[in-house]
Amino acid sequence: MPKFYARRRLGFLAAFTGLIASAGLLNGPAASAALPTPVSAATARSYLASLTVETENRTGYDRDLFPHWITQSGSCNTRETVLKRDGSGVVTDSSCAATRGSWYSPYDGATWSAASDVDIDHLVPLAEAWDSGAGSWSTSRRQSFANDLTRPQLLAVTDNVNQSKGDQDPATWMPSRSAYHCTYVRAWVQVKYYYDLSVDSAEKSALQSRLASC
Repeated sequence: MPKFYARRRLGFLAAFTGLIASAGLLNGPAASAALPTPVSAATARSYLASLTVETENRTGYDRDLFPHWITQSGSCNTRETVLKRDGSGVVTDSSCAATRGSWYSPYDGATWSAASDVDIDHLVPLAEAWDSGAGSWSTSRRQSFANDLTRPQLLAVTDNVNQSKGDQDPATWMPSRSAYHCTYVRAWVQVKYYYDLSVDSAEKSALQSRLASC
């Protein structure tokens, strides 16, 4: 084959490959969750070693004691802010509701095109926080916890996966995607450490085991 035609063929293949990649067919899902990067595994192990180990106590818990989805900016509340942060090509209306976009759930690897199929997970659940010390907090601190966009605490995920997780800790529930386990436990420990929350013995053992392989 003459060099001229060979170069043209290679150029065409490169352009075609680039087109496929731009469509997300070679690079995985176009939308990927943007959880704030958790601390390293080594730091998480250090944090975990310092956490108080206590039996959990749910006496008096009520989800309404954690005011959530507060206004973050303009007409956007916390849920809408995370949907925009974690999605790709998100379009919102005048009230900040997402009308179009794509959301990749790192827990199960599913991608969704409707915001109604996506929940915002409290990585450390509100009930778990209550069990671990938040029962003694002020309402203001519980509100900060429930709407924390700075720590790796809020994440857009498949709605029924979030519902199946419920208020479970890593001793009884982990994302089905094992590739996300290390990120998940690092984030869990960071949030618990920042808010000075305790762990129970089974939870600590599970976290230690997961972090050992990170």
